[in-house]
Amino acid sequence: MMLPKLKFDCNDHKPVHGTKTFSTNVCRSLLSYKAPVLKSLHLKICFSRCTTIDAGILIGIALSRNVRKLVLQCSLLVTVFKFPRCLLYNCETLETLKLKYSARIDVPSSVRLKSLTTLHLNYVDFKNDESVFNLLSGCPNLENLMVHLYSRRALKSLKNFKIVVPSLQRLSIFSISRRQQHWGYVINAPSLKYLKVEGIYGLDFCLIENTPKLVEANIIDVSDIINENLLESLTSVTRLSLALSSPLKIKFPIGSIFHQLIYLELYTNKEAWWNLLTLMLDSSPKLQFLKLIDPLGPRKDLVANGKWNQPKNVAECLLLHLETFVWNGDKEQLEEEIEVAKYILKNAICLKKATFSIKGFNADERLDMLEELESVVKVSNSSCKLVLFLIRESLLLLIFRDFFFDSKNTLLNFG
Repeated sequence: MMLPKLKFDCNDHKPVHGTKTFSTNVCRSLLSYKAPVLKSLHLKICFSRCTTIDAGILIGIALSRNVRKLVLQCSLLVTVFKFPRCLLYNCETLETLKLKYSARIDVPSSVRLKSLTTLHLNYVDFKNDESVFNLLSGCPNLENLMVHLYSRRALKSLKNFKIVVPSLQRLSIFSISRRQQHWGYVINAPSLKYLKVEGIYGLDFCLIENTPKLVEANIIDVSDIINENLLESLTSVTRLSLALSSPLKIKFPIGSIFHQLIYLELYTNKEAWWNLLTLMLDSSPKLQFLKLIDPLGPRKDLVANGKWNQPKNVAECLLLHLETFVWNGDKEQLEEEIEVAKYILKNAICLKKATFSIKGFNADERLDMLEELESVVKVSNSSCKLVLFLIRESLLLLIFRDFFFDSKNTLLNFG
């Protein structure tokens, strides 16, 4: 009766002689609750054992107990689950709301969740675009939003998933659908600082209209969005991670400069990734940290056509600012990556530290790789120091500027 967090799973309450055991037990527990504030309530509801009316009653009792966090997980899809009026109208205490799985909702226009700061929508099936807009516009102080769409029916019912939230600071979007869908996202969040977009396939658009305060963005497994807006809207960020499914299909915003970008991660397991790297280096004059990542495992999605062409002009960031270079790679199809790494080592005049970790090398191959990279460093900057760490089947090479060591160039092998 005084526990701050409660969780009820309908699968733990088997019906006896046709009685609604789950809703009865939960109702009794909540009515006997004695603490002034219920910090968290998690309800896992199966609508074959609990009606939507019962669920509304339980939520209403929880709100009367000043619940701060509500997690509603539905284990069986119903045609339309209309949320109870007590939840959607003038809720005073609810700060976090998480809706999970198979909840199809029809949201009216008069929503008022004025204390809500965190909203998670996992596999929620909205009735239409208006339901999305009504829910988000009814959260005037929302700061953290996570949207994870999967249901085919949900995607068919939506045309424009509009996220218009002036107070929003963190936004994560996940969409799993490889079928062509004629719809997309529209994001208007003037206070947004963090953005993550992952797994978006078959969209017509992803318009980011107003994010002047955006600081960090992660764009992962995004394809078939042909408009330039996606990258153009990220020019204010200081940290950026790009793992584009089809770099050749993403239009790079011509003339756009990432003036504030100092940290860049780029995944290298896609076709012609090096062309995107060249564009990003040319467009990021203040870049200080560069990380190239080749995900572990089979590289079935890599199309080994084309070749990296060394740029005619060295990017400004390599000449003036780049201090840290990290390369996490794999032995398979490594030729182009090696050429890119050698180019960066040769031209990054201000480089202080470079870390290389390559899976799948034997002892002889490690030494050959070390000698090849070492020769590039010695030619480009004789003050660099090399330290070699052999970690299982990985090669980890660290390069430091001379102010880290006072001794002469030394190669140390720690086994």
